[in-house]
Amino acid sequence: MHLVADRRIDVALANDLVLRLDPGDRLLTEVSATFTVDAARTELAAAGMVAAGLWSDGRYLPGLWRRADRALAATTVVLAADPARFPAGSGAGPAPASTGRRSLDYTGVGKGDPMITRFGTLYVGQVDHEHLGFDTPAVNDRWYDDDHLASPLHVAEDLAVQMDDLGYDTLWLAEHHFQREGYECIPNIPLLATHLAARTERLRFGCGFNIIPVWHPLRLAEDYAMADILTRGRVRLGVGRGYHSRELASLGPAGTGDPAGAADDPDAARDRFEEQVEVLLTALRQPSFRHRGRHYRLPPDGIEYRGYELEDLTLVPKPRHSTECWQPIVSASDRGLDFMLDHDIKGFVGGGAASGGASETVARRWQAKLAERGRDTELGTDLVFGFSFYLADSEAEAKAAGRPILEEYQKMFGPLGFAGRLTDDQLDRLADPARAATAGLPTIDDAIAAGSWLVGPPEVLIEALSAVQETYPGLEEVMVAQPVGARPETIGEQLERFAAEVMPAFARRQAPAEPSPDEQAAAPAAGA
Repeated sequence: MHLVADRRIDVALANDLVLRLDPGDRLLTEVSATFTVDAARTELAAAGMVAAGLWSDGRYLPGLWRRADRALAATTVVLAADPARFPAGSGAGPAPASTGRRSLDYTGVGKGDPMITRFGTLYVGQVDHEHLGFDTPAVNDRWYDDDHLASPLHVAEDLAVQMDDLGYDTLWLAEHHFQREGYECIPNIPLLATHLAARTERLRFGCGFNIIPVWHPLRLAEDYAMADILTRGRVRLGVGRGYHSRELASLGPAGTGDPAGAADDPDAARDRFEEQVEVLLTALRQPSFRHRGRHYRLPPDGIEYRGYELEDLTLVPKPRHSTECWQPIVSASDRGLDFMLDHDIKGFVGGGAASGGASETVARRWQAKLAERGRDTELGTDLVFGFSFYLADSEAEAKAAGRPILEEYQKMFGPLGFAGRLTDDQLDRLADPARAATAGLPTIDDAIAAGSWLVGPPEVLIEALSAVQETYPGLEEVMVAQPVGARPETIGEQLERFAAEVMPAFARRQAPAEPSPDEQAAAPAAGA
């Protein structure tokens, strides 16, 4: 039986159907499937909603074809079933029997429009905390030795090699300083990313994020430009304001006694941050530059060099591949969004210390701001959404395994304002392993309901991410991660399972990457 995109047919009641889609280069080639029917006959329309899903390991994966018109447009579909149910000569054949967990070819499902095609994760550089949760040592009581505090650099190397093999797009890394408690132990992302790129082939490395107040913007510009050249464009620039007073006060302007960087003057701190980012991007993007601002005069006035007065500067070397820049969207204020778009900076929503999840309010404000600049875009354009996740065979198992990781995250970030405004009593309880569970912080069920955590078997995550891509048709990239407390072994296991059982439902065949300028120059001439 054939279903053509612009026709409707009746389908007899059947189970364990095989769905074949052509052309195979673009759509699904063959999967086990079932069609939900509530009578002996039902109508299936290619241009409408298809109540269909996949079988994997005997489990039903609903909702993969939430919108049939995207998957089936101008396509012929062959529905085949058990010969006992359909007349001989119909071309039907039995569906393959389940033989345990098996990989299904989901390549290109629902990719008529640009949708989620790239996945990454965030590794903030935590040590292997042997015990996690509210009833384990308080954050301020953790103090690791030098070997433990260096171990995240080796973990990052292992994760990068694994992710490169599994087909992930980006390993995002977080910059932080002085964390003897062992939670965020990567002080220089461009340096680490350059090393990791030498150990991998295609994986990209995201600066998630460079803490701008602790840098001189020209030093960061030089470091990023070198990383861009040496990795042939595989490092992604990202900027953030930071939130740890210990690192901001010690390395940033407040450490020099400059009140403009003090934590009690947020407007002045934002002014400095914005000027630093402007200097950074101008240096990266312009052939030469001269800056006159409140905090920086570059080059300084009255500087003589080799017999002439210095009037401008040139960054050496300049990046050769990309000056694309990303920034987390936290408050989504008009000032913040306008600054980002005025400087061609893209947005990261959730993930890391932020609560995570898809925010339609933020996405619509972002879309409106793009429209003000003459860009008519799909919802989700130029954004990355970040989620925490835990995969298991059942939702109960996933919740049980994810709960202590969430609790460790709350112990770390609750006092920093990332679990809402906490009372003094809540903070006291959170710092006491015997009472932390009574502090009244959000549970994993709350996090799931809020959409910041994706928890359960693969079909649950596929369904949730399918809903995300339906709501945000301009979204092409998602970051899924284990929060800051997760053990490295858990991170690796979860990334492997996500790649095998969730990513194939979204990834489409990628065109060969364009050769870099270096590779083009080194390639032999045609016919040589």
